[in-house]
Amino acid sequence: MPSVMWFRRDLRLHDLPALAEAATAGPVLPLFVLDRGLLDHAGAVRTSCLYDALRHLHDACDGRLVVRTGPPERIVPEVARAVGASSVHVTAESEPYGRHRDTTVQAALADAEIDWVATGTPYAIGPGLLHTGGGTPYRVFTPYLRAWRDHGHPAPAPLPRSLRWADGLDSEPLPPTPDLPADLTLPTCSEDTAHERLTDFIADDLADYDTLRDRPDLHRTSGLSMHLKFGTIHPRTILAAVAAAGHTPGTDRFTAELAWREFYADVLWHRPDSLDTDLRPALSTMDYDDPDDTFDAWRTGHTGFPFVDAGMRQLRTEGWMHNRVRMVTASFLIKDLHLWWPYGARHFMAHLRDGDPASNSHGWQWTAGTGTDAAPYFRIFNPITQGQKFDPHGDYVRRYVPELAHLPGRAVHEPWKHPDGYAHGYPRPIVDHAAERAEALRRYQAATS
Repeated sequence: MPSVMWFRRDLRLHDLPALAEAATAGPVLPLFVLDRGLLDHAGAVRTSCLYDALRHLHDACDGRLVVRTGPPERIVPEVARAVGASSVHVTAESEPYGRHRDTTVQAALADAEIDWVATGTPYAIGPGLLHTGGGTPYRVFTPYLRAWRDHGHPAPAPLPRSLRWADGLDSEPLPPTPDLPADLTLPTCSEDTAHERLTDFIADDLADYDTLRDRPDLHRTSGLSMHLKFGTIHPRTILAAVAAAGHTPGTDRFTAELAWREFYADVLWHRPDSLDTDLRPALSTMDYDDPDDTFDAWRTGHTGFPFVDAGMRQLRTEGWMHNRVRMVTASFLIKDLHLWWPYGARHFMAHLRDGDPASNSHGWQWTAGTGTDAAPYFRIFNPITQGQKFDPHGDYVRRYVPELAHLPGRAVHEPWKHPDGYAHGYPRPIVDHAAERAEALRRYQAATS
């Protein structure tokens, strides 16, 4: 009998255990549901990436991908009944919305006497599987990393030889790509592109990843975060390819970065409320300001701090920001502008092509001092020295802040020191960093005393 493969965060064919399981039952109908409960909050950037990935998946499925719009609890049983399927196969979900949705769909399928089969997760080690020696969830990354490395993970799953696509259902056309700003460019989101990028990264950038990953001026990160977000590649595939390249400090550092993604997913599994509330209540009485025109200056990249502004403009023109710069821009919002971290997290999710709820919210909480690993609130990034250290020649700032392109080298990080620093309309700093740092520490002391 035919079965339905309901694609969600796994828009690929290779290394997809749920697809292999579906293929054992007979012909497979590939399905994707355009769920307004998700799309209405995805933003134009991620919606564009999604539609791109779906177009490539449609081609990979020999044009058989069925797209439907509506609530999954209605659409999935309808499609299964229409094709005569005895089972619906999925990659198990771990995020709060997906878990609730799947419970609802599974109940609707049970009423129709159709089996629900969940196989695998979007992670090398599924959220909720690792626990401390005392049986509690991990709250600190380093011991989690040790357990993650010790646990191991399966090898990539091969494409099932028995795979046959089912016929019989027409697909809705994909909606038109959302309107995007004229200066916004997005990379191709597809399984083939993901594998090409992985190959290039291993050949060119992996060996010295540990020393150069923090340099936003050098393009030395993997560029795989968007593909992990949409599942056009699985972390098992990445880990296997990295292991085959041989052991180096670069491979150790890179696999640890993949483990951070899995750690945050694990935290969210146990604490779904931490998407938009403080994970730890220690700073529950912190005095935050309300957003005002300084928040608008931060969002548009006009704070007068070049490294911060370069990052915020990169976000608007690429739908992405280098991780080091994410930390600096987050620290500036929280510690210099004194805003609660969800304001920044929501802005990032509105614009990031790799916007992953677990990684985004918990990354912001790490900077805010309210999340895992308890990065102290009094750890405050200096936006000037961070730029001088990680963009030592000023190339990153000049790339995104053309008003400062006339300043040579490190001079871009301190335009106020140069007679023509503001000759092309770059704004003066909106705050005094030293004064706001002192104010942030004062508020921290008041909240914890």
